[in-house]
Amino acid sequence: MNQDILEKITNQDYDSIATRIQNGLQQKIEETHSKGVILGLSGGIDSAVIAYLCNNIVKEKTLALIMPDSKISPESETSDAIKIIDTLGMDYKLLDINSIHKEFSMVLEPGDRALGNLRARIRMNILYYYANLKNLVALGSSDKSEFNIGYFTKFGDGAADALPIVSLYKTQVRGLARHLGIDEKIITKKSSPHLWLNHEAEHEIGVDYEQIDVILYCLIDKKLSLEDTIKESQIDKQIVEKIYHMYKNSEHKRINPKEL
Repeated sequence: MNQDILEKITNQDYDSIATRIQNGLQQKIEETHSKGVILGLSGGIDSAVIAYLCNNIVKEKTLALIMPDSKISPESETSDAIKIIDTLGMDYKLLDINSIHKEFSMVLEPGDRALGNLRARIRMNILYYYANLKNLVALGSSDKSEFNIGYFTKFGDGAADALPIVSLYKTQVRGLARHLGIDEKIITKKSSPHLWLNHEAEHEIGVDYEQIDVILYCLIDKKLSLEDTIKESQIDKQIVEKIYHMYKNSEHKRINPKEL
């Protein structure tokens, strides 16, 4: 892998990045005449970064929802989310979605992946319920890496009024997390949307985020062809092709429905 590209990706002015995102959040609240923001807090790095950014500027106007499914969500993940809340002193609600998911599964055809994605869509419904109830801007936690390979549930965790960190690759999110003083345990633990038991992002994708970011940087930022990306990234051809096809095949997830 081309380490120079990875260094270029991660060598950022994270203080300026934090300021830009925070200013954007304030502007969004003003533009929508909302009373604040709401986010789903999983205990993972992406939602932790957003919580810290919100805490710095709109702490009293932020509501965090912790929404585990007690059947499949690790207790450690919920515990990490609670620790973030305790550290920040942020308003929150803890809602176990297991009973809701169970009710759905009793009347729907079986399908492990579809029922997994249903968990993300249940969380989205709850998030928007409270956004509606309290006039809050719903924040999504997709980063640039996962957003561009389609690693999110359409109309689930991909649904949001604003995506504060969608301009940042996963490796940049880690850099911003360190800048914000987030616990290293949260920064280094394996990412997971927890849609089913033992669900890990890198294991499911089959490629680590360092490689994903270098490939996407070549394709998106440098606008290189597939062939040139293979050469420039110095990553195995099969891996580059896999990420390239994930990027291309998930385009429908990143655009609004169009009139036919």
